[in-house]
Amino acid sequence: MFISPAYAQDAAAAGGATAMIMQLAPLILIFVVFYFLLIRPQQKRAKEHRTMLGGLKRSDRVVTAGGIIGTVTKVKDGTEEVEVEIAPNVRVNVVRSTISTLVRPTAANDSKPG
Repeated sequence: MFISPAYAQDAAAAGGATAMIMQLAPLILIFVVFYFLLIRPQQKRAKEHRTMLGGLKRSDRVVTAGGIIGTVTKVKDGTEEVEVEIAPNVRVNVVRSTISTLVRPTAANDSKPG
């Protein structure tokens, strides 16, 4: 009626490796999902931001992390500073990494006269 201890130990030892894999499979699956949904897109955005900062040039319109919109007047090579004009004759030095976006001019959606 009772199973002897020897048989019970044999059953646990035989299924030990597969049971361990089955316990780790959900954790591995969660890591893979996090990698493709969170980590990889963030790395891609960071790479695009670095290339955008590296390609800054004079007369680009930018938005800083503080929300200030201005025009790049001078890109200082060798330093992390960029001179930005935020109003007529008002120029400030901004750390390059605080520039969040590059404002691209958009074409007007005017219809042509018929």
